[in-house]
Amino acid sequence: MTPTILIADDDPEIRAVIQYAFRREGWEMLLASDGEEALGLYAEESPDVLVLDINMPKVDGLEVCRNVRSRSETPVLFVSSRDEELDKILGLELGGDDYITKPFSPRELVARVKAILRRIAHKPQGALELHRIDVGLLVLDLDTFEVQWDGNDVTLTVTEFGLLKLFAENNLKVVTREDIQNHVYDGLQVSSRTVDSHIRRLRQKLNRAGAENILETLHAKGFRLRVGA
Repeated sequence: MTPTILIADDDPEIRAVIQYAFRREGWEMLLASDGEEALGLYAEESPDVLVLDINMPKVDGLEVCRNVRSRSETPVLFVSSRDEELDKILGLELGGDDYITKPFSPRELVARVKAILRRIAHKPQGALELHRIDVGLLVLDLDTFEVQWDGNDVTLTVTEFGLLKLFAENNLKVVTREDIQNHVYDGLQVSSRTVDSHIRRLRQKLNRAGAENILETLHAKGFRLRVGA
């Protein structure tokens, strides 16, 4: 199926650039000039991915993400200015999956959206492919992106699910930042701060479900999931 991308930015020139780049990929698009319009389109059309400018009139991109996260895990990619480092951090803490700074390369934006789409694509092909990962009390359903710890649901974004899947597949083994770049972000270079923000949110959600201290940070080495049989 052709994915639908919601683009929300108050700059018509930027919307036009993004629209041109996405049209070449054959993607369906919804365009919004402010956050209020974006929320209306999201409620009506249920797009697959949101590309949100942070500074928009009426409702800013951070508030749009907060609203979306209150009801779904639809992937969110933020677009921000270079001097808005705090906004980038807040965006990731609110559940954003990625961000890109202005001015940006349309090719890089397309690559990042493609990476997000690959993360949310259901990929079971053939009888030998695993559809579920069980590690002790932890269960990951690879078809529905549902996670449980000891019967308690853990609601994750697609990026957080990708991280946990990688850790579960390597339970008790060290997972390096390079491993994360290659397997979760599809080789795209993202900052250490982005990775740390996603892991911090993942750890918080696991802790709330009762899976406390199962995800370790190993200084200068990486991360390790420690789940007993």
